[in-house]
Amino acid sequence: MTDYLNSIIERDPAAKSKLSIILTYPGVKSVFFHRIANNLWNLNLYTLARIISQFSRFLTGIEIHPAASVGKNLFIDHGMGTVIGETSIIGDNVTLYHGVTLGGISPAENSKNQRNTKRHPTIEDNVIIGCGASILGPINIGHCARIGANTVVLKDVQPHATMVGNPVKNISINKDTSFKPYGVRDIDDNK
Repeated sequence: MTDYLNSIIERDPAAKSKLSIILTYPGVKSVFFHRIANNLWNLNLYTLARIISQFSRFLTGIEIHPAASVGKNLFIDHGMGTVIGETSIIGDNVTLYHGVTLGGISPAENSKNQRNTKRHPTIEDNVIIGCGASILGPINIGHCARIGANTVVLKDVQPHATMVGNPVKNISINKDTSFKPYGVRDIDDNK
């Protein structure tokens, strides 16, 4: 737990103390409840897992399906409106801002044939996804990638890429792995 809280302090300049994070950060609460719901899901206690998940959604405004796989140190900053679908896989040290959707591409079409198939994204380690971004379908977001705010991503993203816009485009490959929120990078305004 200490490592988790320290990882948030490293990524959020507004984090004043560990106690404040525990008591006031909805993303921390949602990850806590997700761990419980996920354990219940893995014990085939599906309805109880969904009840815990829905309670967490009511409390935090963040919806994480109990079957989603979440690595260590997931930080959901602000969080309201964030949705993480059933077959999503999230690596370690991932940062999501409010309103992010890790969703499927055709949830209401032929649902019977979509059961037990991978239909949500895989987010590798150290990825940052800006507010309002939608990552849709069984795609892969490579490690250390940055996804800008309100971007819609429908295809795989290579490691270290910075993706922005709609339609999405890659504006840089940066091997710098330091934390840079919202996909921000040094920009030469003269170019």
